[in-house]
Amino acid sequence: MSELSVRIDEAVATIKGVCDLEPQVGIILGTGLDALGARIQVAGRLKYEEIPHFPPATVHSGELLLGQLAGKNVVAMSGRFHAYEGYSLAQVTFPVRVAKALGVKALVVSNAAGGLNPQFSAGDLMLITDHINFMGDNPLIGPNDEALGPRFPDMSEPYNKALIDLAESVALEQGIKLQRGVYLACPGPSLETRAEYRFMRMLGADAVGMSTVPEVIVAVHAALDVLGFSAITDECFPDALEPADIDRIIATANRIEPILTEVVVTCIERMALD
Repeated sequence: MSELSVRIDEAVATIKGVCDLEPQVGIILGTGLDALGARIQVAGRLKYEEIPHFPPATVHSGELLLGQLAGKNVVAMSGRFHAYEGYSLAQVTFPVRVAKALGVKALVVSNAAGGLNPQFSAGDLMLITDHINFMGDNPLIGPNDEALGPRFPDMSEPYNKALIDLAESVALEQGIKLQRGVYLACPGPSLETRAEYRFMRMLGADAVGMSTVPEVIVAVHAALDVLGFSAITDECFPDALEPADIDRIIATANRIEPILTEVVVTCIERMALD
């Protein structure tokens, strides 16, 4: 067994010692999904510091929840890790490895993002259809454990097409405006310059943030189906750029949260999982 597999097994053993529920869906409660944790019928919870090899969360709360949501067994990570906190991408993505080992078949991710597409507005919800990795790193660099996934995972469909279609159908039924787009991830923590925003848009990015892509890469490596959303909290248009207003960004994220929560809950309810 690889050192990574050993660490995964140690984390799983601790979690199963608290709750032996086998989850079908993993959820990373990033910006826009914080309140979803309150909708879970919790059967077990652990703080990250109680789980072997989980780093402490410094930006979000840090708690793992096991329970039921919309008729499915779920494991939810209340709080994620970021490269800008000083963590390696192996640490950032470790919860995805653990979720897979617990039995998860699908992963739902969300984030806050700046809108690059001029047709987007702050307050929009974007369904992630693809991504661009601008983090200058990859969580799969290093020795590969074939028991965890292939050396060269295919990334032609990182976000599951069937789940994208499901999310669009749910949003249409609920009368929710749902943008589609490509998410670009940077390491942060500084925001981007006008020239960088212009360059990203030229590359085809519709939104930019500081998370998600490493977790999705590992999810694909682990053969998980991924559904991703971005809460567009500000507009990053280089010719009309204003200084970031963090209070306004947080207020916008809070406004999007109940909309995203309803879409995700319905999607989880309707997911067809083997």
